[in-house]
Amino acid sequence: MKDVSSYYPTEGRVILHVDMNAFYCSVHAAEDPDQYQGRPTAVAGSSELRRGVIVTCSYEARRLGIKTGMVVQQARRICPDLIVIQPDFHLYRRYSKAFMSIAYSYTPLLEATSIDECYLDITGSKQFGTPMEIAEQIQQRVLRELGLPCSIGIAPNKLLAKMASDMKKPNGISILRIRDMPTVLWHRPCNQLFGVGSKTAEKLRKLNIETIGQLAAADERLLIDSFGVVGAWLKQAANGLDASPVQSEREANKSIGHTTTLPQDITSREDVHRVLLNVSDQVSRRLRRQHMLASTVQITIRTPEMKTFNRSVTLNTPTEEMLVIYQEACSLYERHWSWDKPVRLLGITLQSLTPKEEAAVQLDLFEYEQAPRKENLTRTMDLLRDKFGENAVVTAGMLGDDPSVLLRNDRLRGTSLQKDNLQRPE
Repeated sequence: MKDVSSYYPTEGRVILHVDMNAFYCSVHAAEDPDQYQGRPTAVAGSSELRRGVIVTCSYEARRLGIKTGMVVQQARRICPDLIVIQPDFHLYRRYSKAFMSIAYSYTPLLEATSIDECYLDITGSKQFGTPMEIAEQIQQRVLRELGLPCSIGIAPNKLLAKMASDMKKPNGISILRIRDMPTVLWHRPCNQLFGVGSKTAEKLRKLNIETIGQLAAADERLLIDSFGVVGAWLKQAANGLDASPVQSEREANKSIGHTTTLPQDITSREDVHRVLLNVSDQVSRRLRRQHMLASTVQITIRTPEMKTFNRSVTLNTPTEEMLVIYQEACSLYERHWSWDKPVRLLGITLQSLTPKEEAAVQLDLFEYEQAPRKENLTRTMDLLRDKFGENAVVTAGMLGDDPSVLLRNDRLRGTSLQKDNLQRPE
């Protein structure tokens, strides 16, 4: 009989990284295989709007040269038969919860990092078999029960598990050990090390460090002098070392924000106020769902030339109220922007968040009398919208035809809302 314990270290951990393959497209193929299975598909916004960019595409489309971030019209020139699908985030969240529930059945130590990937610490899961057997069971169940392919990395830490899951796609399983680094990864360029972006890689090239192996052998003092404390991490990562644990409890958000790109540049007060009102409405809803108050309101403005400006204000009293957030956003816009200067994108980010039960809110006498009524009204409106949809209660100023109106559409809300739904599976 096989000794399963021998497949687990006496010290250290066994980590899996589960990465769903072409997740959005795979979900649509699972829902409607006759229409989408085995065909070049892409999920994107409307090709008529400037949001018409490929969010993800199927492997059949990738083999033809279509890539994430490509404009829809360009992708259609490459593949006239490309099927472009409108995103349905309500559907994606349902499948996300389902695949994570499968993974969660093998260990309570699950860390969801996005809607389509998670880490599992299976060090204490010997009862389910060897690490490879557990990975195979998860992969087979996700395919059988949900119709979705996934790749899984097996490693002694999160860094290597993430890199291992990228090695065989789609539907592969890879093992990556620290001792494998010299033969598997050291010959690769630095930007292929997870966590190293193009700017860091360029800075490393100026230090004559071009490969992961050269980074692993680099002088740590040189790296710290060039990158600060990140320099020490770079050397450790290049050597396959990572001590970060799987965080089974999600940390509270440090900020909540949303931006929306507009189909045409806008300058009028009416248009700007409508967009800011819709964004204020949704970020305040998300704030209240997390039982938080915000002390800082920041607006983001992007010009047609793609220059981005952020301006913020710190409030005297933390808030969860949409009207307060909206008024502060409008005030920031009017103080820091000219009405004759067009904008392409607008957004609001709430920062300096505090759990509501821990916040000390000072109110004057009038506010003290009005606060319970306002809070009860807000709670009632939230309950109505939870039950009947985001459009159940709106003001006239929210109505329009720009993308900010779609923030209330549960099916079309995009990436900035995804993590709000990554709760521990039940």
